Amino acid sequence: MTHLLEKNSPFIFSNECIQAFRTLKDKLTEAPILIAPNWDQPFELMCNASDYAVGAVLGQIIEKHFRPIHYASKTMNQAEASYTTTEKEMLAVVYALENLRSYLIMNKSIIYTDHSALKYLFAKKDAKARLLRWILLLQEFDFKVIDTRGAENYAADHLSRLENPYEKFFDP
Repeated sequence: MTHLLEKNSPFIFSNECIQAFRTLKDKLTEAPILIAPNWDQPFELMCNASDYAVGAVLGQIIEKHFRPIHYASKTMNQAEASYTTTEKEMLAVVYALENLRSYLIMNKSIIYTDHSALKYLFAKKDAKARLLRWILLLQEFDFKVIDTRGAENYAADHLSRLENPYEKFFDP
């Protein structure tokens, strides 16, 4: 059906298009896009940061598949955009835990991130003051951090790749 969107393409709604439309309609209506949380199961949180945005997906494993409960993303302000990569990844975790606090405060959770330094940052005693403040904020949560490849963290990675709000301010 996408060929119908091309400029100067004749609009012919063939049997193939009708079948594609029906398949799309079925897929959009048969399975829930977001699920209700099961409070007896641990939550899984995928976090990621890009140069100018952070993203997170909260979900649970249901029948061996990750099912999303909540999506969250935001663009960074200019001060946050100048953070180091480690600080940006930590900002993504802090943002996600603060945003999803009502889900995570009394429950076990697993945080997936593609930045392996975060695992060791929680044990570091001589970090920057900002990072130490964030670590103190996170101590009220019961979670463990698992390092994952970016390809496996696709949902949060996609949310952190929002359009660059600073594109017009920076020279390429």
